[in-house]
Amino acid sequence: MGRWSIIKELVQFLLERKKYFLAPLVLILLLMILFIVLAEIPALTPFIYAIF
Repeated sequence: MGRWSIIKELVQFLLERKKYFLAPLVLILLLMILFIVLAEIPALTPFIYAIF
């Protein structure tokens, strides 16, 4: 299984079942994951803390 298969399956589920109201929740979760990954890079940490 590919790295993106879970995300692809989730998007397909949302589109097939017409669960459009869950899209903002998924987007926020993905953004939080991105912030966590970026926070691990020491050079970018001050910029991320400045956002909050």
